[in-house]
Amino acid sequence: MYTNKILICLFVIVVLFLASGSVFAQTQKDIQEIKERLARLEERVSGLDKGLNKRIDDLDNKLSKRIDDLANLLYVILAGMFALVGFVIWDRRTALAPAIRKSRDLEEREEKLERALKEFAMKNPEMRDILKNLGLF
Repeated sequence: MYTNKILICLFVIVVLFLASGSVFAQTQKDIQEIKERLARLEERVSGLDKGLNKRIDDLDNKLSKRIDDLANLLYVILAGMFALVGFVIWDRRTALAPAIRKSRDLEEREEKLERALKEFAMKNPEMRDILKNLGLF
């Protein structure tokens, strides 16, 4: 019985020893396969990273171009607004100049008429009374 136990233990040890060698050999093969797969995976990730960086750079360039286009559009709009304000000011001056001239002419004419009436009132007492009542004499 004791020998049976020893034989069983010895048998188990031999089986484990033989099995461990084959497991170890298979593990080496699996490790090599895992390394190869990791290398391929790193290559794919590197390729994806380069592609992603290129797409980001392209988007950055497109965005920069659009911002530049918007800035140029803003400059054009501002230039148009300044031109419009300048035109309005010029138009007002040219439109108001004849009105100002006519107003000045009318004031001069009024002063001349008032002087003529006062001179006439000096000679005519009835006209003097009328002008005094109106507050012009």
